[in-house]
Amino acid sequence: MMQDKFQSVSEARNNIQKKLPPLTGTRTVAIREALDQVLAQDILSPIDVPAHINSAMDGYAVRSADLNTTSTSLSLQVISTAYAGKPLDLAIPAGCCVRIMTGAVVPPDCDTVVVQENTTLQDQAGKSTITFDPSKVKPGENVRQKGEDLAQGQAALRGGKVLRPADLGLMASLGVAEVQIKRKLRVAFFSTGDELRSLGQALDEGCVYDSNRYTLYGMLRRLRFVDVIDMGVVKDSPQSLEAAMLEAANQADVIITSGGVSVGEADFTKQVMAKLGQVEFWKIAMRPGRPMAFGTINKPQGQGSAVLFGLPGNPVAVMVTFYAFVRDALHFMVGAETKPLPTIKAKLEQEARKKPGRTEYQRVRLIYKDQEWTASLTGAQGSGILRSMSESDGLMVLSHDQGTVPAGGYVDVLPFEGLL
Repeated sequence: MMQDKFQSVSEARNNIQKKLPPLTGTRTVAIREALDQVLAQDILSPIDVPAHINSAMDGYAVRSADLNTTSTSLSLQVISTAYAGKPLDLAIPAGCCVRIMTGAVVPPDCDTVVVQENTTLQDQAGKSTITFDPSKVKPGENVRQKGEDLAQGQAALRGGKVLRPADLGLMASLGVAEVQIKRKLRVAFFSTGDELRSLGQALDEGCVYDSNRYTLYGMLRRLRFVDVIDMGVVKDSPQSLEAAMLEAANQADVIITSGGVSVGEADFTKQVMAKLGQVEFWKIAMRPGRPMAFGTINKPQGQGSAVLFGLPGNPVAVMVTFYAFVRDALHFMVGAETKPLPTIKAKLEQEARKKPGRTEYQRVRLIYKDQEWTASLTGAQGSGILRSMSESDGLMVLSHDQGTVPAGGYVDVLPFEGLL
């Protein structure tokens, strides 16, 4: 299906999401193997956290009843010491207290911990006492209650979360050794063009090395819930493209191509895609990256279909369209939480020209000075200048309705740190 109307970036994102099939299938792994994977179901806490009433500080466990005095100096006898992992089976009489370490179970008769720095310790005739000002101690302070962090049966982690190091630690603290995660999303990708050469091949006159596959590989590898299938370079012929599409659909859940979707490209590209599935060719109101194909390619033997993203051929446009559309789509398909990529506000060093009516992504360098971020353009913004992406620190995102931004104005920048 051919579509002549220009779509805004937000319209294209919404249209893509509506048509994405959810990924099915899970696997169970040890928690050490679950880093950056997508949690398949809620993790319910099998225990109370903390499991016992315990001390939040090194100090002295006291009875709050002993604090009920008008005196500004209270002395209590220290009758024992409570260590973490060694609960005391001991009654604490009035006028007495227990030396207690952080994490130790608070004795049943006590309900408050006085920080050791706020006490004076004295030893006389084999007896230890502490003296402190009771008016500066609040009953119940420095004590962690049973189940304060998590009650037994409460959701500790929600399904769909991309598991981070802290999540592994949280599961371990609950005694959870294995976890159910979504199976990996299989993504096949290839470049199209007779002029493209793979690394190691001779560079004939008029030919160029294929950089897009390596860029796509790097961006996909950052998503550790993805299995990457590199299918190389496909020649500009109906037979080659059809064979590659069918092989990719047979192996993968998602197919990403670069090149062959612009106006003026060989008609057989669209014909082959339409023959093998349901594909729309869109014009997006954005720069770079206006042309894009999206749809599905049928798997052989009627085994469902694979989602197709046909990205432009220019190297910068490949990166921009991947982060504008594909990255979130892959998260959505695998059932992961989809959050907007974080941006920062930066002050422009020079004017950024733009006409309203399209979203623009311009490459900038970021410098932190005078307690704020500043952004300066990397130079020429042509979509074939891959070096400018390597030299930049992020993409300045100028929204659909935004016009020219003067020097000194503030813009949103999508930083590459942690992304590229």
